[in-house]
Formats: sequence, structure tokens, C-alpha cells
Amino acid sequence: MSWFVATVYDHWMRATEAACLVRWRAELLRHLKGDVLEVGAGTGATLPHYPKTITRLVLTEPDGYMRRRLERRRGTSAFPQAEILDASLDGLPMPDASFDTVVSMLVLCSVPDLHAALEEVFRVLKPGGLFLFLEHVAADQHPARLAWQHRLEPVWKRVAGNCHLTRQTEQAIRAAGFQVEWIKRESMRKVMPFIRPCIRGAARKPCSLGVANPAPSKRLTK
Repeated sequence: MSWFVATVYDHWMRATEAACLVRWRAELLRHLKGDVLEVGAGTGATLPHYPKTITRLVLTEPDGYMRRRLERRRGTSAFPQAEILDASLDGLPMPDASFDTVVSMLVLCSVPDLHAALEEVFRVLKPGGLFLFLEHVAADQHPARLAWQHRLEPVWKRVAGNCHLTRQTEQAIRAAGFQVEWIKRESMRKVMPFIRPCIRGAARKPCSLGVANPAPSKRLTK
């Protein structure tokens, strides 16, 4: 179904981008500088929001249909020199401590192994590096909606590119060794109710080079 998702994605998300995502993306990225990696860049919706203070921008996207659209958007963006790589989050082809910031926008819901993906983000960040995220998550604060997420998730994963509705992403970020600096919960607008619960925020890899990435006692992947 990846060709179908890539074909309809921008049209399907247009109203939501206008209602909230454009503002959220801009707020998260406005102070970025240095070397930046965006994982799962999709069709490139985040490209217009990167500031000129960035010295290097690398975009990964493992889906070929999405990547073709990303390449077209790169050509008309302020970063035509951005590198685009065919790489998934369970095995990034970068050395340890390569980037000042890693950006994830509506990506962690669809990775096969959330724990492994966050380990890779942690690995490629420099000590003290920043992880910026915007992700839809389980509706923990709304039991009725959470129950519907659980019912719909098996079918939704099949039609929406392995998108999980019930991921405990904040807990997984903390368990991966990040220090969460701030986090905000808010509902995405103009989408179906079971997708609305979102978190966005910033987490930092500890500055001490002696701090290892702790393996949690049990994985928080759903």
C-alpha cells in the first residue's frame, strides 16, 4: 500500500497542516543550527520550516514512492543541497555522534521496532544533542478513545503504512536514555478522532560521554 499512501498523503493532510501542523513544525525548528538529520522525511512537509542557520541537512526516507516526492520538493526548497538517503530508522548509515539535532515528525508510529529506532537516534546524536519530535500517540487520558484505538489498530496498520495508534512514545523516549526538556500534549485537528492525540517536544542526549544508552528492562513497543 505504500504507493497509495504516498499518492494521497499530502492531499489527506492538507487541512491538518493548515490547522495546526505548519505552526507546530515552525515552532519546533525555528532555533535549529549545525548538522541536522530528519528521519522518515516522507514527502518533505518539514522542508519549508528549516532555518538558514543549519549548516548541513540530511533527510532519510526508506519508502521509494515517498522519496520521489521528497526529491521533487527538495528541488524547490531553500535547501536544494540537502542529502536524501534511502535508509530506515532501524539501521542508519551514519557514524556515532554525527548530528547536533535529529528531527522526527509523525514517524515513530510506523517504525517496526520503536525501541531500536530510538536507540539509533540516540547513537547518531552528539553528546548534548537534541531530539525534536512531533508524534501521534495512544489516547492514555481518554479511555474510550484508547479502546477504539486498540480495536482499529490491526486494520489501520495494514492500510496506513504500519501506523500504530497506541504507541507509548513519551515513555519509550525516556527509556532510551534521553532527558526530556519539555513536552506538550495536544490534539491534531482536522483528522479522525483516533489519530488526534499528539505529543511534541524536545529531548536531549546526556552531555557526559560516559553515559551509555540504557536498555530498558522491557520494551515499550506496541
